[in-house]
Amino acid sequence: MTFRPTRVHIATDHAAFELKEYLVGQLEQAGYQVVDHGADSYQAEDDYPQYCIPCGVAVSAEPGSLGIVCGGSGNGEQIAANKVHGIRAALVYNAETAKLARQHNDANIISLGGRMQADSEAWEWVKVFLTTEFSGVERHQRRIDQLAEWERTGRLV
Repeated sequence: MTFRPTRVHIATDHAAFELKEYLVGQLEQAGYQVVDHGADSYQAEDDYPQYCIPCGVAVSAEPGSLGIVCGGSGNGEQIAANKVHGIRAALVYNAETAKLARQHNDANIISLGGRMQADSEAWEWVKVFLTTEFSGVERHQRRIDQLAEWERTGRLV
């Protein structure tokens, strides 16, 4: 059985608006339930935190869902998503990083750079991310637990 999230949340600013629109179409065609956190239209001066943080909040509030944030490079969008309690957002730049983000880090959001690859490549990476399960290997879980403890208490154990 292949892993499948309950819902996919997605967000972008102007820099990857076309990529987000493409991915929403691909996701819906593949049968995913998609929640689009914007941008709803191309706005050259919009700011990624306005979209990526609500996407992260939604993923954090909905266990079993996953998210995608997009921007020019994906860097700022990843940072914004990671500001949300409970989010582990990974910058993805090939199929291997998409797979490892889930297997090793149990990432619940991936970040993509709309200016970094063809839309079709990004879709391939998204499919890998959405169908890969967390490995559950003890060393990976231990590291995730350490991050969660830091997030809760500000202490490393």
